[in-house]
Amino acid sequence: MQLLPNDAKWIEGHLSTAEQEALLGDIRQIVAKAPLYTPTMPRTGKAMRVQMTNCGALGWVTDKHEGYRYQSFHPVTAKPWPAMPPRLLSMWRELAGYPHDPEACLINYYGPEAKMGLHQDRDEEDFKAPVLSISLGDACRFRIGGATRSGGTASIRLSSGDIVLLTGRSRLAYHGVDRIYPGTSGLLKGGGRINLTLRRVTRPD
Repeated sequence: MQLLPNDAKWIEGHLSTAEQEALLGDIRQIVAKAPLYTPTMPRTGKAMRVQMTNCGALGWVTDKHEGYRYQSFHPVTAKPWPAMPPRLLSMWRELAGYPHDPEACLINYYGPEAKMGLHQDRDEEDFKAPVLSISLGDACRFRIGGATRSGGTASIRLSSGDIVLLTGRSRLAYHGVDRIYPGTSGLLKGGGRINLTLRRVTRPD
């Protein structure tokens, strides 16, 4: 385990090849029920560069009219999100250091040219709960800073099977993906990268 700015945790190679393949099988089952779609930005309606879907009781979505939010159903199919696989719940319970289970897993698919600008994960009620991020597929250049967009940042190369945990001081750190490195993993037949982020959305009673 390595520490990133503000005590974010980077766990290199946490998942073996077999574990990555098993998790990818779970994701394929989710996508069969809740297809990937291209979200749009609030106000402008500009299409994001990633495709996404969710699993769990709640899912993170965004669109031009209602903006960033969590909801219990897919915005295209209007069906409830698929249940979170036991494999993901086990990883959260092992690594998160938080006494309550996650309610959402955002699944982002990055094509070879996709990026994600610096942003905070702040649409949740309880920032004491971490955000647990899992990388599958092609490597990426991940950038992380502090609690302000203008602060300094550090960049690392995340590979398939790596974990990043935003917790404590890093929970509201600005972070993003500057680029994908095509052809660096054979996990996804068509190439690209899948990022899973597990989140607790509501504040426990």
